[in-house]
Order: sequence, then structure tokens, then C-alpha cells
Amino acid sequence: MDFRTGLAVGAGGSLAAFAAGRAVHRITRRIVARYEAKLERSVRRLAAEAEHGGPAVKAALAAARALHEGRSPARALLSAGWTALKETLKRIFGGGRRGGPTTIVEQIDVGAPCRLVYDRWTRFEDFPAFMKKVVAVTQETDEKLSWKARIFWSTRTWRSTIVEQVPDRHIVWRSTAAKGRVDGTVSFHELTPDLTRVLLVLDYRPGGMFERTGNLWRAQGRRVRLELKHFRRHVMTRALTAPGEVGGWRGEIHDGEVVRTS
Repeated sequence: MDFRTGLAVGAGGSLAAFAAGRAVHRITRRIVARYEAKLERSVRRLAAEAEHGGPAVKAALAAARALHEGRSPARALLSAGWTALKETLKRIFGGGRRGGPTTIVEQIDVGAPCRLVYDRWTRFEDFPAFMKKVVAVTQETDEKLSWKARIFWSTRTWRSTIVEQVPDRHIVWRSTAAKGRVDGTVSFHELTPDLTRVLLVLDYRPGGMFERTGNLWRAQGRRVRLELKHFRRHVMTRALTAPGEVGGWRGEIHDGEVVRTS
């Protein structure tokens, strides 16, 4: 075999290999296309059945959609498991957008003068320093506040507007949020010159799945009770030892409008 013959044979072999590769590629594309078409039909069928199906059907739909979107089988299984859990909880705890309202009533006695307890409460931006689930509070104006708190491993934000505030007596607020909201009243009652009762009444309307689940278990009531204990401890160990440093807001609000600033 001379050099030119070798070239011819080599080129022919390369062309044959290229043609074979293209044929394999076409076959692979046809197989993938059939798989995608079948998967798409399965997704449509499961979507139709999921309207009346249980958690298992909706979990299968989540897995099929995940595969259709190109996710790995492992991630598809995770999607299926999470969907099954959510659907099961919805069936147990209700699946509406808003849960029914829950009234939470808690009270605590604080061994400090009523004025000091009230002033300490009005320093809302200090709440995250001693309350476990309150992440941040921003007082935008005298009557408007933004809140951020932890719900299980997630966080929730909401805005509240104080509609009534009378020094040493009570604070009434309304709130708005994407997932659940809390309206409420806190009042302060002098039992003795050095003993104050704090009465907290909340109208809690859960919105998200975690909120509705916790609402059934009355987790929010227990959380409020615990946060009130944190407040009492803070007043007794911090504010009471340095009452001159508290400096709460002494303004007055009626019908959502500030009528007196100090």
C-alpha cells in the first residue's frame, strides 16, 4: 500500500465513522423524542387526574413534571415526596387559601410599675433582642411598623398599623400580610404600684400551609405565651434596673391618626 492508497483508505474510514456517528445521533434523537412525547402525555394525563386525585397522584405529577423539565431522577423523587407531604397535610388540615380565625388570649403579671412596663413595650424595634421568633421590627412612622419573624424554618413578613394607642392603657393594631395576619390589642393594668398585668388578645388568621398546620396544633398560642415570658424577664432583669434608660413613646393615636406625640 503506497502513501496515496493509505490516505484514501484513511479518509474512507473517517467518512464511514462520521456517517455511523450521524446515524447513531438520529436514532438517539428519535428515541429521546418518543420518550419526551410519552412523558408529555403522562404529564397531561396526571394533571387531569390530579384535579380529583389524592396525594399519591399529585406526587406522581410533580415527579413527571420534574423529569420533563430536565431534572435528575433524584430531584424528581424529592419533588414527589415534598408534594405528597403537602397534599397530605392539606387533606388533614384543610386546603383553603385562608384558615379560620383563632382568638389567642394570654396574660402575664410583671413586677414593675405600669408606666415602665408600657414604655418598654412601645420600643418595638428592641423586640428581636429578647423575643426568640421576632427577627426584625422597623418602625416606619409612629403608627406603622414592618415585622419579620420565623415560622418553623421559614420567615414571614407583615405590616401593622396602630389604630388606637393610649399611654399606660392599651394599644390596638391591624395588620396586612401575604400569608396570614394578626390583629390584636395589648392592655396594661396596674394591680399594685409595683405590679402590672399585661393582657394580650390576638385575632390570628393563618394563611400558608405551615400557619394552618400550626394553627390546628395551637402552636401560636404557646409561642405567644413564651414570648410574653421573655418580655417579663427582659423588664425584670434589664428595664427595672435602669428605668431612666427606657424612654418609651408617650404619644396618642386614635382612628389610626397620631393626635399627640408626647
